[in-house]
Amino acid sequence: MKVFKEEQRFTQIWLIILVVVSLLVPIGIILGTYVKNPNNYTTLELITIISIILLASSIIFLFKLSTRIDEVGIHYKFFPFHLKFKIIKWNEVKSAYVRTYDAISEYGGWGLKGGALWNKSNGKAINVSGDIGIQLELKNGKKLLFGTQKQEEAKQIITTYIMKYNSNV
Repeated sequence: MKVFKEEQRFTQIWLIILVVVSLLVPIGIILGTYVKNPNNYTTLELITIISIILLASSIIFLFKLSTRIDEVGIHYKFFPFHLKFKIIKWNEVKSAYVRTYDAISEYGGWGLKGGALWNKSNGKAINVSGDIGIQLELKNGKKLLFGTQKQEEAKQIITTYIMKYNSNV
């Protein structure tokens, strides 16, 4: 039994720099206000406000895309949106392949994308970084793409199970 496993997080340097830079303005304003007039906030209020800003800005780093492909099907979880793995069984899959995609033009960016607010013909995407994905076309007509950083491993495992499933039909 072959198994493909992958976990991805938002850890790109450009994203970390963007978050840090975007924190400087609100924290700078709050600290500037506090320095000019310490009576505007108590020390506890100041610490609480800064903590909330830091927590809200760092939530993106808790997101994690977990993908598992095995003989049952494709299991995926995008925490915190999915608390348990969702499963797409092989008998629901019309086709599966690894492809290059453009996250911005096809899906509107990275994360849990697609559907009502974007081009529905592309289906949905769950991606964290890069431009390589596992494209699923389901028998019910839906499309789903999972980002991957393990292109060759994904191709091999998909080929194995698609061939196995098609030979049993």
